[in-house]
Formats: sequence, structure tokens, C-alpha cells
Amino acid sequence: MTQVNLFTAGAVIIIILLIYHHLTKKYHYFLPKPIPCMKPSFLVGSSGPVLLRRQGVTTFMKTIYNSFPEANIFGMYSTVIPAYIVRDPELVKRIAVKDFDHFVDHAFPSGDLDANGDALFGNSLIALRGHKWRDMRATLSPAFTGSKMRHMFELVAECGRSMVEFFKAEAEAGKSLEYEMKDTFARYGNDVIASVAFGVTVESMRDPENSFIVMAKKMLDFSNWKVVVWIILIHLLSLVAKKFNVDIVDGALSNYFRSIITDNMERRKVQGIVRNDMINMLMEVRKGTLKHQKDNRDAKDTGFATVEESNVGKSTHSREWTDNELIAQCFLFFLAGFETTSNLLSWLMYELSVNSAIQDRLYEEISHVENALLGRPLSYEALQKMPYLDMVVSEALRKWPPNVQLDRKCTKDYLLDNGTGTRFTMDKGSSVLIPVYAIHHDPKYFPDPDTFNPERFNEENRSKINAGAYLPFGIGPRNCIGSRLALMQVKSIVYHLLKDFAAVPSEKTGTPLKLAKHPFLLQAENGIWVQFKPRRFVI
Repeated sequence: MTQVNLFTAGAVIIIILLIYHHLTKKYHYFLPKPIPCMKPSFLVGSSGPVLLRRQGVTTFMKTIYNSFPEANIFGMYSTVIPAYIVRDPELVKRIAVKDFDHFVDHAFPSGDLDANGDALFGNSLIALRGHKWRDMRATLSPAFTGSKMRHMFELVAECGRSMVEFFKAEAEAGKSLEYEMKDTFARYGNDVIASVAFGVTVESMRDPENSFIVMAKKMLDFSNWKVVVWIILIHLLSLVAKKFNVDIVDGALSNYFRSIITDNMERRKVQGIVRNDMINMLMEVRKGTLKHQKDNRDAKDTGFATVEESNVGKSTHSREWTDNELIAQCFLFFLAGFETTSNLLSWLMYELSVNSAIQDRLYEEISHVENALLGRPLSYEALQKMPYLDMVVSEALRKWPPNVQLDRKCTKDYLLDNGTGTRFTMDKGSSVLIPVYAIHHDPKYFPDPDTFNPERFNEENRSKINAGAYLPFGIGPRNCIGSRLALMQVKSIVYHLLKDFAAVPSEKTGTPLKLAKHPFLLQAENGIWVQFKPRRFVI
């Protein structure tokens, strides 16, 4: 071997050793901290089981949650990045509410994509940081009050009625109504979000390959390994991603949804069209006419799981938004409504199919409301006065939360004192994870957690639930801005569907369902199959 080759080989070895040293040094972060820490492995950190698909994200989070049962906070490494795991509800409330000013931003993936350019996801509310996030939250908050939901309700209810009419036609034609729930309710969610956020009417059950849902599925294909790798690379190379304005969303897909909104806005402006949907509200935002309206009914009209807007969302500012920044919010509504709502409805319908007594009691409440309506269409007010429906939905959100974990980023050094002698500084820039699924399944807070029991949320038991242990829509000022819309969407379709059909297990229904080993989402391994039977055939 020549001297040059020896020099080159030596240089490569030195570079590899330096990189190895740099990465392994990151695993020393928790050593001086007086809290326990999960043992890391090179490159994958503590997340090897989920990154390598040996465990799904829910199993993984429960495993690490139970690793230190006496600790209210401990450490782990997401690849090479240290993260605090908060497992105590009181500490959750302190970090997310009381001391929110130290934890304003989201951690990965959204927090690493705050963009000033044209990035669709990077400009959405979930990705924005600091004062820009505060201003956008205050801008959008008036669009999600109970009064705005009342105006939007008919658009949502029409999507539910259309879906049920499709099922009726299929039943009259003698077809079996056996469906995979995730696909079915993704189509319903697609129709709702297309209507209320994009001003487009589609019927995805009758036209299963419409361009809107095809593009939506491509955009939200988080099972695609390329998307997973892309997100991990953005996570590890966040500075590079921000410099080059990298976005999670493919450019062609981004342009498709952007053009739908801009064309719709222009047509409405020219023709003077007014429609009670998100595009109309964004047009009001652009004109500066969307303001908070005090409504004393907002706090109690949408159910137990509703999260309330903080003072952040009720503040004022003088910032003017670009069209791209406003369009990005429509995309976010679509992302949240399409994926999380369809997931929740899938699990809810499964639980009703295997718990016939609960379904029967819910049907009795629906029948009572239907009789009181005297042939009139379901109203927003009537839907909100259904206590058992709210109990059923609240329990589905408890057992199958839309987000299996929450994340926050420490935005300035925070002195944590857990009250038991543990006192240390959480450094600026460090990540905090709240394992929602694991907390929701902790028998300390919810006895017999694997049992679907709506009575946890009856009038007597609600006051016993710790607000830091029930987190289906998040907590604090950075909670889900669309909780009212999501609950209205879920309750509406459950009402219209169960009014005419019974949900029963099919031959493909697995009991109990086996969870998929998905790195991000709560999914069933072989899907969730349920059969709908017309009520006139149910004995």
C-alpha cells in the first residue's frame, strides 16, 4: 500500500472516530442529572424497538413509561437527541399550563420546520414558534368557538347524512355492508374537511377515486418508509432543513391543495359568495373582520373532552398574514381532521360493535332525540344535549387517544423542583414528551384501563378525573384548537349512522385487535372491520 493510500485510510479512520465520539458524547447528557434514564444504543438511542419496527409506538411508550414507576420524570434518547419523559399529571400541568412560558414551542417534528418561506407544513399553526405562533393562534381562535361551530354544523351533518344514504342504497341492493373502518371514516373525514376547510363538495363513498382523496392519501401516507426516513433526516438535520426551506409535504401535493384554496377565494371574492366554512373565515381574517365574540355557552356545549382557549388565543396583535400563511392553516385542518378523526371513529365503531349493551343504550338516546325532533333534521343544540353520546366519545378518546404522545420544547432554562428533593435545570432547547397513551392506560388514574367503560365520564365521576391525566386534545395554551370541530364531526356521524344501522362484528373482526407495529400511529395490524346491519333487520 502506498504512502498516499495509507494517509487516506488513516484520515478516514480518524474522521469516523471523531464522528463516533461526537455522537456517543450526546449520550452523556443525562449523566449529571439526578433522574433515571433509559439506556441508549448507538444511533437509535432508546428508540431502537420502535424505529426498527420491533414494537409499535403505543407498546413502546407503555414499556418505557413503566420502566421507572417511582419517577415523575426521567430521560431517554430519541436517536441521539435527549428527551425528558414526564409521567406525573401534576408535573404535566405545571409544564404545559402554569409554566407554559418556558415550554411555548413544539419539539420534533413540527418545531424543526418553522418556515418563513412557502413551506405548507412549516407555516401551519402546529409548526410555528414564539410570537408568530401566538399571533396566529389569536388570529384563528375566533374561528373555532361554539358559535362558529353552530354555523358550520349543517355542512358537517350533510356529509354524515350523505354517507348513511349511500349505505341505505347498498343495503337495498342486497350488498353486504362490511367495511374496513379506517378507510370508511377517512372518506367521511375527507368529505367533511373538503367541505368545511376547502369549500369543495365531494362524495368519497360514491366516488372512491376522486382526486381530492387520492391526493390526500398520498400526502398522509406515514406508513411509507420513505416518509419515515425523510422525517428522521429532518429531525437530525433541522438546521439544514430550515436553511433550504424543506417541507414534509411533497411539492406537487402542496401546489394541488394551494390552488384549490386560492381559486376558491378568488371566485368568492368576484361573485360575492358567502359560505359558513373555513375559507370564508380566512377571508374575514385577511380583511381583519374575524373577532372574538363572547358566548357563555362555549364552555359547556361541546362535551367533557373539549379544551378551552387560553388568554393567548384571546389576545390581540397587528400582524398581517400572507395568503400562503393563511392557506397553510387550511392544510393543517385537513391533516388533523382527515387522520385523527378517522382513527378515533374507527376505534369507536369497533368498541360499539363488540359492546352491544353500550351500543343499545346509545341507540335508545338517539331514538329519544329523534322522536323529540318530530321529523326535523338534527340540530347542533340537540346533538350537544346527549350526555351518553358524550360519555361514549370521551371514553373512546381515553382508550384510543388521537395523539399517543404530546411534545414540548424548553424555550428557556427551567429550574425543575419536583417537591421530593429532586432539583435540576432543564436546559433551553431540550425536548419534553408526555406519553398520553400510557397515562390513559395507567390503572392509577383509570381503573381497569383496557375495558371500554363510558361510566368513567358520567356526571358523578367526571369531577374525579385529573385534568393532567386526560389529554385527548392536549393541554394548556398549545392544545388542539379544533377540538370542538372534531367532536362535532364525530358525534354527528355516530348519530346519523346508528339511527339507521347497528354496528356488529364481521368475520374479519379480530377480538381482541392486534396493534400494528407502527412508529407513529395507533393502528390495528389487519385493519378494523365492522359490519353495518339495517335496524329493521336487527332482532
